[in-house]
This record gives sequence, C-alpha cells and structure tokens, in this order.
Amino acid sequence: MTKAPYVLWNAAAAAAATEGEPVGDWQATGVSIDTRSLKPGDLFVAIKGVASDGHDHAQAALEKGAAGVVVRRDFSGVAKDAPGVRVDDTTQALEGLGRAARDRSRAKICAVTGSVGKTGSKEALAMILGRQGEVHASQGNLNNHWGLPLSLARMPIEATSAVFEMGMNHPGEIRPLSQMARPHVALITTVELVHSEYFRSVEEIADAKAEIFDGLVAGGTAVLNRDNPMFDRLSAAARTAGAGAVVSFGQHEAADVRVTETRPDALGTCVQASIAGVDMQYRVGVPGRHWVLNTLGVLGAAKAMGADLDVATAMLARLAPPKGRGNRLAIPIEGGELTLIDESYNASPVAVSAAIDVLGMSAPAGSGRRIAVLGDMLELGEASDNMHRALAGPLTQRRIDAVFTAGAGMGKLFDDLPRDMRGGHAESADKLAPLVTAAVRPGDVILVKGSLGSRMATVVDALTALGEPQTLHGQAHGRAVNGE
Repeated sequence: MTKAPYVLWNAAAAAAATEGEPVGDWQATGVSIDTRSLKPGDLFVAIKGVASDGHDHAQAALEKGAAGVVVRRDFSGVAKDAPGVRVDDTTQALEGLGRAARDRSRAKICAVTGSVGKTGSKEALAMILGRQGEVHASQGNLNNHWGLPLSLARMPIEATSAVFEMGMNHPGEIRPLSQMARPHVALITTVELVHSEYFRSVEEIADAKAEIFDGLVAGGTAVLNRDNPMFDRLSAAARTAGAGAVVSFGQHEAADVRVTETRPDALGTCVQASIAGVDMQYRVGVPGRHWVLNTLGVLGAAKAMGADLDVATAMLARLAPPKGRGNRLAIPIEGGELTLIDESYNASPVAVSAAIDVLGMSAPAGSGRRIAVLGDMLELGEASDNMHRALAGPLTQRRIDAVFTAGAGMGKLFDDLPRDMRGGHAESADKLAPLVTAAVRPGDVILVKGSLGSRMATVVDALTALGEPQTLHGQAHGRAVNGE
C-alpha cells in the first residue's frame, strides 16, 4: 500500500514562516520552484532569477494543480483570491520556509560538502539512514542558495534524520547554507584544486569548505578526510567553530575510519576497514578507489548520526552511483554489446583520473577496447591547459586504447597523446558524438566524462540511442519520507 504524502504546509504555517498574507485555506504536500517538475499538491514559490521570473509561471502552476502560490504582494498575474501567500520578497520567503522547517524538526541532520564526491556520499548516507528510520535528503544536487532552503522546506516534521548537500564556487557561499540547516554532523569529502578560476590556492578552497562548520550545532561532529593535505587546517577550523568531535577517515594510520585492505574488481570493491577500532568487512557496489574513500567518510558520518554500522556496511553493497556519475549501461549493438560508463555530469582533474582508473580496471569483451571520451574540465583558470595535458599520464598508464576529446582544453590533451591513442577530436560534444558512435564496436567499454557545461551527455544520448540500454547496477534502496 502506498503511503499517503505528508502535509508539509498549510496556509497559516506558510504565512507565519514567510511573514506573508495567507490567501485561502489550503494544505500542501510538497514545495516547488519549477513548474516543469511541479506535482499536484505542491506549494509553488515564484522565485525571480537572473534569466527568468517564476511569477511568469504562477498561473501555470495553479493550472497544474499547485495547492497554492507564493508571490509578491503586488503581483496581478493570478486572481486576487488565488490560494497561496502574498509576500514582500519570494526569495526571502523560500528561506523563511526553510528556516521554519528546520526549527520545527527533531531530525538529526548531516551536511555534506567537498570538492568531489559530495552527491554520491549524500546519496549513500541517505540510503543507510533510510533503512533505519525516516530520512529526508536533498534531491540531486540542490545545494545552492535556492536548493538548500527548498530542500529544507520539503522536510517533513516526521523525519528522524536528514542529509543535505552544500556546494559552492565562491567564498562565503556555504556559511549561510550551514547556518540555515544547523547540522549536527558536517562531512567534508575532500579538498582539491577545483574552481581554481575563483580561488588563488587550495588553502582558500579549504577555508571556503570550512564555512560548513559555522552552522554546526554546539558540540557537533566534523567528519574529515585524514589523507587530504588540508586535514589539519580543516580540523582546526572545526574546533574553533565549536565542534565537539573530529572523526577522520582514509588510509592514514591515525584515521578513525581506516581502510586496511581492498580487493577491487570491475563492478565493485571488497573492503576491510577499522572503524573506531572495530574490524569490519563490506563490499562497495561501485568500482573505483574514490568510491571506497567516499564510503569511509559516509560510515564515519553514519556512526556520528547514531546508525547501526552492521546495517550500514551491508547496505553499501547495494550502492549505485547517481545518473551521470559512474552508472554503467550495457547497450546492445549489431554483433554484441558495448558497456558505457556514464560520468557525464561533472569533471575535475582528480575525478577524471579516478574515472580513468575505473576504465582501466574494466575488462572489454572479445576484441573490444577501452575507450575514453572526454570533455573539457571547466573553472580551472590559468592552470587549465596544464591540467588537461596532465591526463595523458593516467591514460597511458592505464593502457587506454583510444581517446576521443571535445573542447579547447581537451584539445591540448589530444595533441599530446601518442598517435595510436588518438580516436578523434571535435570542438564540441555534439560534433564529437557521431565520431564516437561510428567508431565503437562490440565488446568496447566506453567512459564518457566532462564538466556539465561541456555537454558530454550529448555523447551519452548518442550511444544509448544505438540500442535499448540495460543498467549494470542494482539501484540503491532506502525508506524515504515524501519520496525524497
């Protein structure tokens, strides 16, 4: 039997949270800022952005079944008696809903950030906590100044735990998010030289990530990567902010959650780890050393959240990467099938190297090849050319058979590759896609990776159009509140 959706907001509660004027008597089972994904029963908040204004879609939201709309007091695009709340500023209203949801919640909250691995870690922790209670988690990568208050506003009062992702590409962006969420646990996956277009050093990036501690509840727990060179800096920042405990993870002999042995294969890794002095074994259902490291941080956070570690480690075998972050697809083509590793959602030097490692561990079938299809890594500033060129090392070391590239940055890499590794280059993903689809053959294992702005999902779409794709990962399962 399907559980009825929770009532998140009624007219009186929403008006109090937003300091607005309620119109009508209504109840909402969700919150939305986008009519494209709005569900009947949602409260639609008309956010004004740089390129568009949600007020232009308020009437459409009502026609799609919105329980009400949050709009400016002077807005005339919907009837005066249209259900909802009239406010002075809709962005501030969304923040008010988020703060009110946090104030009324008794859930134990974990905030997750990091240069790489934050979405996967957030999903893994939510999966674990969902097996042991009612969990709420931010959807996808709703991790910015709109996404975080929206995710909070969607949190049911019945939730016993919650996991929120926090992202940034400029200093000062994480602090207000953490102060709004007030987490009990803060996990930083790692700090790397990404977004270097906006930062002068990795230390500046670490300081920006450390803003997550500014909202940590008094005596809360920081979970930090002991292998990362910024560990001491982050640990000091956590203590200064009032953290009661710092839990470390990694391969470092002093780590509280420490990997002691791994047995990797093409579809995952068997891990032996010491967790607070207790030896435990588990399997990670996704391949790659970086996923092993992610699970160590997740287990550290899970322990700090009070989760049963026996249940937590058992759940990790069911781990599946989010779409575009390493999910594997078998695609039938004439004469057999090929394997696609879809990493098209994002890219950084560390993440691309890790993905190349996974490709190198993958075994092609028959006469198949290991093929890397790479799009530009963005926001690298003056270091961009050198960081793209540096990928030639791991590609050669992992004996990748052919490399296809798109974009100016990857063009630098392509020119540096041995001639027998050059599959093809184009200025954009849409121009590269036909080159890739024409070159693939049965047995090939193909990695597609690039920053979101490089639009490498275009290549993924072209490959999946060759046949009916089937996932090679079981999907993670957990018990979630309100479908989150």
